[in-house]
Amino acid sequence: MDLLTGPEVATLCRVDPATVRQWKRRGHLQPAGLDDRGRPLYRQIDAARAEAHTRKRAGRTLAAACVGGDHA
Repeated sequence: MDLLTGPEVATLCRVDPATVRQWKRRGHLQPAGLDDRGRPLYRQIDAARAEAHTRKRAGRTLAAACVGGDHA
């Protein structure tokens, strides 16, 4: 299982890193582990769910990149 850092989640989901921290603070995204410096790591599927939840509440569509689509 590949785990992603907060900045990697932000890049993948095309959101600001502060958004990832908000997802965590609000309970939408739970860390799946810690890196060697004690920073949280996240599963891609969990990031996609947090992103989908946020976009649904805002009335926007899901970013394909966060669920494994093109992230160019």
